[in-house]
Amino acid sequence: MESVDLVITHASELLTLKGPQKPRVRQQMRNLGVLKDCSLAVHDGLIVDIGRNLRYQADTVIDAAGKLVMPGFVDPHTHVVFAGSREFELNLKLAGVPYMEVLKRGGGIFYTVEKTRKASPNQLLSQSKKRLDTMLRYGTTTCEAKTGYGLDVKNELKLLKVQRSLYETHPMDLVSTFLGAHAIPKEMDAEQYITSIIEEMLPKTQGLAQFCDVFCEKGIFSIAQSKKILLAGKRYGLQPKIHADEIVNTGGALLASKIGAISADHLLQSSDAGLRALAKNRIVGVLLPGTPFCLMMEHYAPARKLIDGGVPVALATDLNPNCWTENMQMIIQLACLKMQMTPAEAIVASTFNAACAIGMQQYIGSLEVGKHADIIILDCPNHQFLPYHFGVNLVQTVVKRGVVL
Repeated sequence: MESVDLVITHASELLTLKGPQKPRVRQQMRNLGVLKDCSLAVHDGLIVDIGRNLRYQADTVIDAAGKLVMPGFVDPHTHVVFAGSREFELNLKLAGVPYMEVLKRGGGIFYTVEKTRKASPNQLLSQSKKRLDTMLRYGTTTCEAKTGYGLDVKNELKLLKVQRSLYETHPMDLVSTFLGAHAIPKEMDAEQYITSIIEEMLPKTQGLAQFCDVFCEKGIFSIAQSKKILLAGKRYGLQPKIHADEIVNTGGALLASKIGAISADHLLQSSDAGLRALAKNRIVGVLLPGTPFCLMMEHYAPARKLIDGGVPVALATDLNPNCWTENMQMIIQLACLKMQMTPAEAIVASTFNAACAIGMQQYIGSLEVGKHADIIILDCPNHQFLPYHFGVNLVQTVVKRGVVL
């Protein structure tokens, strides 16, 4: 009998998400590849077999009877490395003070920038590791991490190096995004800062980041400024991402299509033309329902409109001091209850399409022979139970590259 490292047996439902290795759209987002009373074998960190009545000699056997087995969650939009918390802003939010006004009163991103600049690399590493540990316990096995709380050459580079250290030392896979264009620092005007990003920061990102992102928003970075930065990032080998149309429609979704972005994120206010362009180019729309939830907004991204229009949709936490959650299960629940996504769509958006949003779908996001054994076992009899039973951690076991954590 052949020997393997791990066998997971008798899953009530095993979600393979087997399908085309490109972003899933429309009905494809409802195809979970459900196998019942099924088992899975793992060796050397990879999935080697899936089926019923598997016969292997295994070092570890996990009985998943009555449980849901699925790919680990992929969180494709986080700001996980930062210092300082902003719970003091809650009373302002409760009083109806808009975010841009909070910014003017000394809160918002500039408060976080001040704290992050003062923090040492070791302090940032320790705090961020704790957040990644929590994410892992809640079933996230891969995440993206953005800079953007340094806003100068020294501190943006510090954040990139901390993210590299986390990638090298933490069980979770982490992909790094340079977001120097998160805001314009108080000590510079916009043109000075954009010049610094292009001439001083971007040349130092090589080997430390895979993507370049811009917060394209009214009063922050305009369409023209965002385009200039993202095209400069492409010259340094960084694939574009964009914070698009969150507060007002600036045309961010259209820009994402014109420059070949891998994803356009937020999309609460995108135009019909922008969404059509995303669909035509199969650019992943990353939706972040935790953000309007924390900001107590009535309006969420129009997920149904995106999916029905052919935009491949992913979900992410947007983990940051203004939306502090490490829990992708909660994001799935918000997607279903606030954005009318079906449980199957929300799961595809949190696994395979999320992997597409960071260019990792060849390795993760589905349970298929030859892919990384990033697997979670949940105390759910079926996938519909995941958004149904909320407010608890349903994940019982996390397997990362074949290792039971």
